[in-house]
Amino acid sequence: MTKTVTVLSGLIRPLVESRLPDWVEPRFFQSKEEAMALAPHAEIGWFDMYDKKDMAAVITAATNLKWLNSIYAGVDGMPLDLLKKRGTVVTNGAGINAITIAEYVVMGMLTVAKGYREVVRAQERREWLTDSPGKVELFGSKALLLGYGAIGKLVEERLKGFAVEVTVVRRTPGEHILSPDQWRARLGDFDWVILAVPATPETDGMIGAAELAAMKPTATLINIARGSVVDQDALVAALDARQIASAFLDVTTPEPLPVDDPLWSLDNAHITMHLSGRAQDRMFVRSAERFLDNLDRWHKGEAVEPRVDLTLGY
Repeated sequence: MTKTVTVLSGLIRPLVESRLPDWVEPRFFQSKEEAMALAPHAEIGWFDMYDKKDMAAVITAATNLKWLNSIYAGVDGMPLDLLKKRGTVVTNGAGINAITIAEYVVMGMLTVAKGYREVVRAQERREWLTDSPGKVELFGSKALLLGYGAIGKLVEERLKGFAVEVTVVRRTPGEHILSPDQWRARLGDFDWVILAVPATPETDGMIGAAELAAMKPTATLINIARGSVVDQDALVAALDARQIASAFLDVTTPEPLPVDDPLWSLDNAHITMHLSGRAQDRMFVRSAERFLDNLDRWHKGEAVEPRVDLTLGY
């Protein structure tokens, strides 16, 4: 039986090696150099690397690749046009981190609402506060949710438990739904503006000076999408001028954020260093299970999922 050469990151090896079907010929890499050497032989590849440029180089070298799998939900940085031209099927990590990221959004909202950062600082000073630094209740507040994929749906579900009125942006009309051409005019209605959109040319810089100016001065911007969806210079200016109350940013431009970036010094900017997806111990286990399920589908000629639309970029 001819075996299918499958090139995989060594990080996933302990979770999949003993469970791979006999039609798979696995080859594992530990470095970019090993990945580059193995890539041209791969029909199936899982080339995840922290450095997106290295990952793109390995994907480019994988000239026989039929199916590319990734743990990452965002495929920005991958050579999508090349993959489309080659007819490569791409599956991503959409939904793998959705639970923990949705929990991070709730944590961010509560941190801001209750002034929790000041409580932590007071404990570090061993100072007994006699009043709460934050007095906002989530109950009855209004949130605008931009991005209604796996993460967005879980954010909505959790916020309903706090009696937050959630309005989502979708092309399908309905109650508490705004269309893509309606939400900007309604920005002033919301206490929370939550960004959970994919990083595409369409969403690049979608929150800029005009959008920030349209928000309530008591509102908080929450970004768990990508740094590129916000004009960061405009955000720094808006936060510095107290044009909006605060921002809770799991993502920035660039990452890591340089030590001299003005965002660090703004007391109303909460920076969580893209940790939301990592705040769990199930990410690799969930990814491995999904990959093994997809291998079975691939062998049977069935559709693997979730499949990336290489034209849309998500």
